[in-house]
Amino acid sequence: MGKGFFQVPTAFNEPIKSYAPGSAEREEVLQQYKSYFKGKVEIPLYIGSEEIKTGKTRPMSPPHDHKHQVGHYHLAEKKHVTQAIKNGLSARNDWSRLPWEQRAAIFLKAADLIAGPYRAKINAATMIAQSKTIHQAEIDAACELIDFLRFNVEYMSQIYEAQPDSSEGVWNRVEYRPLEGFVYAITPFNFTAIAGNLPASAAMMGNVVIWKPSDSQIFSAKVIVDVFKEAGLPDGVINVIYGDPVMITETILASPDFAGIHFTGSTHVFKALWKQIGQNIDTYKTYPRIVGETGGKDFILAHPTAKPAQVATAIVRGAFEFQGQKCSAASRVYLPKSTAREILDWVKKDLKSFNKPGSPEDMSNFITAVIHEGSFDKLAKYIDQAKKDKTAEIVAGGNYDKSKGYFIEPTVILTTDPKYTTMETELFGPVVTIYIYEDSDWGKTLKLVDTTSEYALTGAVLATDRYAIAEATSALQNCAGNFYINDKPTGAVVGQQPFGGARASGTNDKAGSAQNLLRWVSPRLIKETFVTPEDYRYPFLG
Repeated sequence: MGKGFFQVPTAFNEPIKSYAPGSAEREEVLQQYKSYFKGKVEIPLYIGSEEIKTGKTRPMSPPHDHKHQVGHYHLAEKKHVTQAIKNGLSARNDWSRLPWEQRAAIFLKAADLIAGPYRAKINAATMIAQSKTIHQAEIDAACELIDFLRFNVEYMSQIYEAQPDSSEGVWNRVEYRPLEGFVYAITPFNFTAIAGNLPASAAMMGNVVIWKPSDSQIFSAKVIVDVFKEAGLPDGVINVIYGDPVMITETILASPDFAGIHFTGSTHVFKALWKQIGQNIDTYKTYPRIVGETGGKDFILAHPTAKPAQVATAIVRGAFEFQGQKCSAASRVYLPKSTAREILDWVKKDLKSFNKPGSPEDMSNFITAVIHEGSFDKLAKYIDQAKKDKTAEIVAGGNYDKSKGYFIEPTVILTTDPKYTTMETELFGPVVTIYIYEDSDWGKTLKLVDTTSEYALTGAVLATDRYAIAEATSALQNCAGNFYINDKPTGAVVGQQPFGGARASGTNDKAGSAQNLLRWVSPRLIKETFVTPEDYRYPFLG
């Protein structure tokens, strides 16, 4: 067999298709959407080589048409979780020994499959399952997942290439072993790309994975499974299970072979998992890797020199794209008194141009539904409270309706209290709260932004005054893992803006970077001495 130092294809960001009226991609995705919407898919558990149908099922319905069913998925029992662990560990022997370029080829093929024959499928599934507009589905389910796969292969090769120096008569080398055991991947509803990347990034480095997708994302998760299977991913490398999250997690975290968790979801769940892992620490063969990206209460701060139209656009896009259901979405805004009214007028004008929230199949819609009834009810409660509170005023939106879909109108709350509940609480919906500060209180406002939230995920400052930008960049260094200057706080691109935050927002291991992949390997240093000493005496002994 030939050997070599292999150079992987240079990674590049997948071009975003426009889906303009009359375009071929628009017609293709609408046709696929109709096919999925009218169909009734049955989704099994994927354990080793088996597709298991347990007979215990739950229906799947689009959030924008919750009375309509597009299929159902099967629920795991404890024995299936145990079986998934067993199958993963069995597959680990061959997978961990497979040459890295062979693993790379699988995921590069997966990227090309998504870019080509699966593009309409994964986008249409995301539109149905998560109520994303075609633009939001395209930049997530297609482009970002493709980017994760391609760039991670490049990062993997760079990691393997990084080697220590060697002195005379000695050869030092490092091998990057997969973790000893299996990795547990828990993925969220809101990004199909994250759902694919969390299990794939660990698997790419030679690990086996037990993957539990969000109940609200299983429809599009199936397309990911289909892609990985066609790309040639061996059976048992990524095992996929759904069901009672408490039972699944307790079973997995009780295994001595649990080696790491790759998580994206809520802060309180991640903290609970961390505690559970700590309580079980004596059980494990090795210290588990804990990698998590959680919540955010992301800010936009406008300086008096910021251009009002630019601030308004950052608010509208940052707060309301995908109904504000991004961990990076702008949800608290600080405006200077001198320009606040003009900025709010721009925001209101933009919101009036929106259609009423509706189905993503209608591509004139900027806003669709929130993910499920629990989210709807939570948001409605906060909106109703804001209508009653003396320190809050709804200046745009404030309506909601769940008779057909879980539709929340884009809502802007103006508050006189910088610590008002919706300035501090993560809502995860199309609701943004604005506080107006005195222009002279710029310095005080910087401290306010830094200390208001427990989170530290994303934030943005808009200004034309370079001194103000520099001051904000320094003062806000700890409250945003991804910090944006003169832009909205969303839309991180793989290979350009590695994503993650600290404080209560996670471990800041930067998805879409080599830093994240390094968490899924356990380096072994090998020192080889060519001429081995035969006398213990050093020269100083004489």
